[in-house]
Amino acid sequence: MTKNQTKQSVCVDLGARSYPIQIGTQLLESAGEALAPILTRPNVVIVTDENVAKAQLTRLATGLERSNIEFETVVLPAGEATKNFAQLEFLTRRLIDHGVERGDTIIAFGGGVIGDLTGFAAAILRRGCRFAQIPTTLLAQVDSSVGGKTAINVPEGKNLIGAFHQPVMVIADIDALDSLPAREMRAGYAEVVKYGAINDEPFFAWLEENAGALLQGNADARAYAVKKSCEAKAAIVAADEREAGERALLNLGHTFGHAFEAAYGYSSDLLHGEAVALGMALAFDYSARKGMCPAADAERLKTHLRAASLPADIADLPADPKIDAAELAALMMQDKKVVGGKLTLILADAIGASRIVKDADLADIETFLKEKIAAARRS
Repeated sequence: MTKNQTKQSVCVDLGARSYPIQIGTQLLESAGEALAPILTRPNVVIVTDENVAKAQLTRLATGLERSNIEFETVVLPAGEATKNFAQLEFLTRRLIDHGVERGDTIIAFGGGVIGDLTGFAAAILRRGCRFAQIPTTLLAQVDSSVGGKTAINVPEGKNLIGAFHQPVMVIADIDALDSLPAREMRAGYAEVVKYGAINDEPFFAWLEENAGALLQGNADARAYAVKKSCEAKAAIVAADEREAGERALLNLGHTFGHAFEAAYGYSSDLLHGEAVALGMALAFDYSARKGMCPAADAERLKTHLRAASLPADIADLPADPKIDAAELAALMMQDKKVVGGKLTLILADAIGASRIVKDADLADIETFLKEKIAAARRS
């Protein structure tokens, strides 16, 4: 352990497939020490993107070399558009070229895009290879690196092609967040807010007091938020690994948000975390409209999102994608929680109290979106 290193651990309890989430500082420099005991042989393939390779790859390389772990690197384009069939084919063929065996460990080193794509490649290569998550964005550290959801996008919807495939380890180095652009940091913060909104009002209140410090670089605030988020997700995943019930709560804001992402063509105009923020605001507004949630709670959520410079209304979006409510409703029906042609939606009773609503009224949701779009275009 290096002099300035800090480390905490959270366990995702899945019996024989349980794995640790290491959270702390200077963890990349000791990544080899953490990984060595679980490797079948001392070599790995690192999958990353161009931005992470420039900002962080030297640190990880140093950590692996200290433990005499050899590595190859596959560098992919940055951005949500990379989560597609073409890049999946490219990656799997490169992994074959590098001689990856079923017992080997592939390292997903980057944000949610790299984690999702690499995890899916690991799930299907040789009918299942091992992989480790080393997330470098706040969004990936608190959400996408934990729980085993892997996928790519298609024009019909986000994450529609994928598999459940758990990592063997997650290493969340808080120092890696220092190189994130401010907008990426804010986008990841939306997923942190989600955990408070779902079932932890005291954590939401803590965020209201500490969001500024967290976003501006306070390592203690960041470590606390990452640990709380991982603990919350680990507990839900352990109880419902394949989203048969309670795990669906983690999709608060995502059904609305994914529809907007698809409408924007998964472009940089709307980042995933920004779409989630908007989706949460819409879910709370719709809940208030249905008489489930106090309007004051919906306003409290939106006030906090805006304080973090996140979209809380369609009017807050960076550009009008020229979409209509019917298109959004159709995109929502591509959601993976649709059962028997009926939409399941995560709605709110209050901040810190959410619920799963089966057979949501799609016509009513479309009317709600139509009103929201009209109001945004008048503003």
